[in-house]
Amino acid sequence: MTDQRPFILGLTGSIGMGKSAVAAMFRGLGVPVFDADAAVHELQGPGGACIAPIERAFPGTTGPQGVDRQKLGAAVFGNPAALKTLESIVHPEVAEMRRAFLADNANAPLIVFDIPLLYEKTGQHGLDAVVVVSAPAEVQRERVLARPGMTVEKFEQILKLQVPDAEKRKLADHVIDTGVSLAETRHAVQQLVHRITGIENSV
Repeated sequence: MTDQRPFILGLTGSIGMGKSAVAAMFRGLGVPVFDADAAVHELQGPGGACIAPIERAFPGTTGPQGVDRQKLGAAVFGNPAALKTLESIVHPEVAEMRRAFLADNANAPLIVFDIPLLYEKTGQHGLDAVVVVSAPAEVQRERVLARPGMTVEKFEQILKLQVPDAEKRKLADHVIDTGVSLAETRHAVQQLVHRITGIENSV
């Protein structure tokens, strides 16, 4: 046993900024990545730990396949009190999964916590640094509006709930730009991993 522990890097970015692609690049370099969104999907899937309390709080929003995301979304969208109730159910369970992930990867030099709403909800507690994934506003808008079912109104509502990209960039320890080529973004990720761990790596 040693006193060494992994460097914990928080990964975040507003909708449409390319955070998932950057998370995949970290994984490609052998860096363990905890995906908060994937954890939520598991918790709200069939047999998930959050199903029963969500059904109690929002009757009719779950079924054999877990949470009906459309029904639950309709129940909380634009309703801050309902959203707070949902978060009080989900967040403690996600935190427990994150602790288990950290324990499982205690010998890694670097681990990444992929947290979409890091600045909006969870803050930087327990993180050694934060990297924000960013792209120009017109690139972000084009990416998001290309998603199935997305509308301008929905996009603008989501943006209102998120800390502005410019503010996130100011708060971040590192910024990864995805408004460039994939190769350039990948190189920036490689450089960041090397800077933190001192380990040369390539994909």
